[in-house]
Amino acid sequence: MALVLGLAFAGCGRDEPEETAVEPQPVRTDATAPEFDSPTLAAVKRRGRLNCGVHEGLVGFAYTDNRGQWRGFDADFCRALAAAVLGSPNAVRFVPLTTSQRFEALRSGRIDVLWRSTSWTLAREAEEGVRFAGINYYDGQGFLVRRALDLASAVELNGARVCVQRDSTSELNVADWFRARGIDYRPVVTASQEAAREAYAREDCDAFSADVSALAAARTLLANPEQHAILPEVISKEPLGPAVRRGDEAWTSIVRWTLNGLILAEELGVTQENVGQLAEESRDPMVRRLLGVEGEVGPMIGLSKDWMKKAVEAQGNYGEIFARNVGADSSLDLARGLNAQWNARPGGLIYALPIR
Repeated sequence: MALVLGLAFAGCGRDEPEETAVEPQPVRTDATAPEFDSPTLAAVKRRGRLNCGVHEGLVGFAYTDNRGQWRGFDADFCRALAAAVLGSPNAVRFVPLTTSQRFEALRSGRIDVLWRSTSWTLAREAEEGVRFAGINYYDGQGFLVRRALDLASAVELNGARVCVQRDSTSELNVADWFRARGIDYRPVVTASQEAAREAYAREDCDAFSADVSALAAARTLLANPEQHAILPEVISKEPLGPAVRRGDEAWTSIVRWTLNGLILAEELGVTQENVGQLAEESRDPMVRRLLGVEGEVGPMIGLSKDWMKKAVEAQGNYGEIFARNVGADSSLDLARGLNAQWNARPGGLIYALPIR
């Protein structure tokens, strides 16, 4: 569920020659095989570049700036993964994908990881041939309306026209929500979320429904953003995170633990600015393990001892990535909310698995 916005695609790598895809690998059944023998990792190292599937253009998450450089929350996680695996945040090729292209790009080996505002659901793991490696953003579906309608709640949308993308979980969620409450509405179904936003801008509908993060991004593109409000109801759970091909459990672990390392770095106070100093001076065993000063955490998953030090040096910790792209330091200015650390006040759902 992602909003396709009309942004420039310069620098997205579309004019580059096609690279050899990673052949999908069967599940290994040899009980004596090394646990972290990853065909995807081997291919990435051989290629010298990570192929990361991203949104075609979603403000705050993945988009190209006026210099053609990829920016955004998801793009920064791609760079952090490249730094952890290859030692450089620049060793990444961004592959912009539509909603319909994203899972096939993974299955075919065109990309190594999909970091594209994609919700983790049972059906996707069961039917799309992918595995999710974690959650980096807890989202939910909402409604964007004009302030002139003077609405305080979505339950006041009785008889309203609601713009929503066709053949999406957004369309299903809207239908379920109104049906459960016995509220009449008129769906205005479009081919894409970009088309839904454009229909809303033309006033072809009274409300636009999509993930709250996507609505916040869409609002920034409207002629007068301050004249539009996101209603308080969140009608679904949308846990967004990176997906990989099914069958390479070792690569799934690499992506999972890189994400967890960035979350743990925030919890431990390890930042892009102080990571070098802490690697030299910290006596905290958790910090020392995270940064590769002691232990063999990185080599256990086929990476260097200082894999997480490189990742944090490149992009900062989870909180820094959040703040500059979608949080207080960004045009979206989204509150941490559910995406606050578990031990914050108030606490959220962001909780790093133990790295030990």
